[in-house]
Amino acid sequence: MAASSDPTKRPRPGPFPPVPEATAMPASSWAKRTNFKPKFSGETNASNSGQLPLPPNPKNTPAPVDLEVGRSVNGGAEVNNIPVPEKTQILKKRRDSDGGAAAAAAAEVTVPPKRNSLPSVPQARTLRSDEAVLPQTVEDDEFVSRHSHMKYELRDTPGLVPIGFYGFQHYLSILGSLILIPLVIVPAMGGSHDDTSRVVSTVLFVSGMTTLLHTSFGSRLPLIQGPSFVFLAPALAIINSPEFVGLNGNNFKHIMKELQGAIIIASAFQTILGYSGLMTILLRLINPVVVAPTIAAVGLSFYSYGFPQVGKCLEIGLVQILVVIIFSLYLRKISVFGHRLFLIYAVPLSLAITWATAFLLTEAGAYSYKGCDVNVPASNIISEHCRKHISRMRHCRVDTSQALKSSPWFRIPYPLQWGTPVFSWKMALVMCVVSIISSVDSVGSYHASSLLVASRPPTPGVVSRGIGLEGLASILAGLWGTGTGSTSLTENVHTIAVTKMGSRRAVELGACVLIFLSLVGKVGGFIASIPEVIVAALLCFMWAMLAALGLSNLRYSEAGSSRNIIIVGVSLFFSLSVPSYFQQYGVSPNSNMSVPIYFQPYVVASHGPVHTKSGGLNYVVNTLLSLHMVIAFLVAVILDNTVPGSRQERGVYVWSESDAVKTEAAVAKDYELPFRVGKIFRWVKWVEFFSTVQLNQPELKSPSAVSDAGNNIKRYI
Repeated sequence: MAASSDPTKRPRPGPFPPVPEATAMPASSWAKRTNFKPKFSGETNASNSGQLPLPPNPKNTPAPVDLEVGRSVNGGAEVNNIPVPEKTQILKKRRDSDGGAAAAAAAEVTVPPKRNSLPSVPQARTLRSDEAVLPQTVEDDEFVSRHSHMKYELRDTPGLVPIGFYGFQHYLSILGSLILIPLVIVPAMGGSHDDTSRVVSTVLFVSGMTTLLHTSFGSRLPLIQGPSFVFLAPALAIINSPEFVGLNGNNFKHIMKELQGAIIIASAFQTILGYSGLMTILLRLINPVVVAPTIAAVGLSFYSYGFPQVGKCLEIGLVQILVVIIFSLYLRKISVFGHRLFLIYAVPLSLAITWATAFLLTEAGAYSYKGCDVNVPASNIISEHCRKHISRMRHCRVDTSQALKSSPWFRIPYPLQWGTPVFSWKMALVMCVVSIISSVDSVGSYHASSLLVASRPPTPGVVSRGIGLEGLASILAGLWGTGTGSTSLTENVHTIAVTKMGSRRAVELGACVLIFLSLVGKVGGFIASIPEVIVAALLCFMWAMLAALGLSNLRYSEAGSSRNIIIVGVSLFFSLSVPSYFQQYGVSPNSNMSVPIYFQPYVVASHGPVHTKSGGLNYVVNTLLSLHMVIAFLVAVILDNTVPGSRQERGVYVWSESDAVKTEAAVAKDYELPFRVGKIFRWVKWVEFFSTVQLNQPELKSPSAVSDAGNNIKRYI
């Protein structure tokens, strides 16, 4: 009998043993009202509309689905690969650096079983379904039908060495998202190589500082804060404004101060949006069908900059694109010491190889032409031979930048280092609208990352708290002068899924290392010396990844639904077509603009179709309607919230209820603020500033109360 009671030794009739069916959902839940029938993903599933029904397979039994946290059982396996005990279930204490007597007491309560009822959600989970997160998490065929294992979850605290290793790995894997934006906007503002080096150091410093703030007082999810591509298009639109074309003197500092003022005002608006509770209202309008085309449009909108820049030195740019694609796709299954180095480090490894190749070609004299000096301005070149090759020399050689040599060894980024910000209402209004798009991006990141590392998705109050903190982080980015706002990096979710590292402590240690590196001026100078062609080639890959990550949000909805297909298709098409109308309006084919051709789509404020008596209004409307992500968001949010569709079909994001904090210790421990800060803000009812005091309730120490926590799954949806 002892052997038969052991779940690891119990004989199984087949690979998919039948399990008891769960009871039906109560009448009060939306699942029963909408005839919810779970199939593959935890929250929602792919639609089978238009397909012939297949006869049932007698070997496979419908599996119980945890509708709460977005996980399901594939082919009838046990929930999370953990068999449900027959008599008792003990909730074990998870590895936790935060500690807490109340959490420990609640974790040791013995829960009596209930037949024919949904199993309670264990607080310590070791396995998660690949199907429940992102398509990118399923790299191998052998992982399709079995659960993924996270090495470290949200509150896990391994030793110092693992924390340091995984933290370094995490930041290195998203290196492109952290450093590439300054390499685009600073030259566009007329900045020198030294200015680029200083901005890069500032970005590293602000990213480390704001990441520490977010993991401590924001959503507390392991999301890295950094310069977002969401802010890149409006920043380029402001940089190429008509009033900056004829500037004399230091264009960089003047434009940077204008950007700082716009970012600070927009960030203050985002802070109010979060901490006032307005974000909880906006959450009702934001669903996967809205997030998917909006974020995809961000990546697709930079096509005019990507390959046209690569074409300036094809032998270097094409090599960079091919190497990063080979690493991330063809070599993704190769493991070295148990780590998929080519998949995790595709960007830094390809950057090193391509940069080394360009260096060898430069040293071999492949881009040296007799009598031509790359440092001589093009206007002073008399020789026709040199005029022909000067562009190739500047874009293919790796020794044209003096950023590394001119950078000091020690540099401290400080607020207002570029001067006092200049506040302009029209530019600030453009950035305020963009801050809403940034919040939409963060909502998708919160939900996807929580399914990976946390016990439950955050509550709407925690989401509002995170958005408010991101607004404060963007204010700091504006004061320090990074050129863009700060937000949760979308690519971070993909990195968590690939590296299987979701520890909050590892991200925090990596943020501290990032702050230290920002103080070493040579680090910023080294990054600023990356050739422009290599930067453009990496951006082609990063923007393609961003578009794919945006569309991957559709897995939380019925992707096969004709309703969703039409909404996403219409949103994406008009996000490209409408801005093209505004960008091309009033521009003759033979017009000679003073800006490069890849920046011409952002010079729309001076020639857009909107012409009123107010020049500021013309600027705002023409600029906003020329941004692809704004059009995609407007079309998607209107259609998704007006076209009829069930909650399952729309894939409405599932958030935890506020009552879950009082009944489940794991939820509170995942999202509570440290140092009992929540006690100070307990009067703010619309934002979750809860603390451990709420856990010291007698009902949590009662076995019946803890057993009822599993039944909260009925009210959760």
